Amino acid sequence: MQATCPQCGNKVAIDDAKVPDKPFQVKCPRCQTAIRLQGKPSFPAVPPPAAPSAVEPPAEGATGADEARAQIMAQLRRELGAGPSAASRQALVALPDRAVAGAIGAALARQGYAVDALDDPEEGARLLEQGVYNLVVTVRAAGKAEGLWQRCARLNPEARRRIFLVLIGEDFRTADGTQAFGALADLVIHPKDAATAEAVLRNAVGERTRLYQVFLDARQRFEVSAG
Repeated sequence: MQATCPQCGNKVAIDDAKVPDKPFQVKCPRCQTAIRLQGKPSFPAVPPPAAPSAVEPPAEGATGADEARAQIMAQLRRELGAGPSAASRQALVALPDRAVAGAIGAALARQGYAVDALDDPEEGARLLEQGVYNLVVTVRAAGKAEGLWQRCARLNPEARRRIFLVLIGEDFRTADGTQAFGALADLVIHPKDAATAEAVLRNAVGERTRLYQVFLDARQRFEVSAG
């Protein structure tokens, strides 16, 4: 098992044979910060094999419109079930200021996120495009440099809405919705507020999840009524 220190970003390796079944913590050998870990995962019974396609087959004699409607409803069900569970929350913290990164990483870890701290923007972008992360904390790249902020902006709409993007910057007022909208982010935070941003992060993520669920529910009702 590997873990990342939320304070200094140091990678800590733990012998799998010594990992207990219940949550535990170890100290980072570099900065002595306590790193909380979940313990060995419990594996549920293996379910029956899923159908080869997520799209429900149309009933016998169904028209092309019926088939299209079935595909739309299958997509809606996938999106409704796509929200990150507590066991699959993955956060990427890519910030040049180690103190700010440590404070934000610790706040996310307390909310159940597995936090990675990466200094390589290319590696972070590759993992981002593969859908590894549910939440990304970064800064706007200066000049012509392309960072994770620009990579998030270039994702297709479906991939982008699965990511909660937090931008850190001296020119931001923490939790300012207008600034977040203008920066194509879900939340903005001033660096001086990083140490006290846990409640802001929790509330913003929860609100965005609720709003998106309302949108999906309304869309589903529209499709059902249209049929």
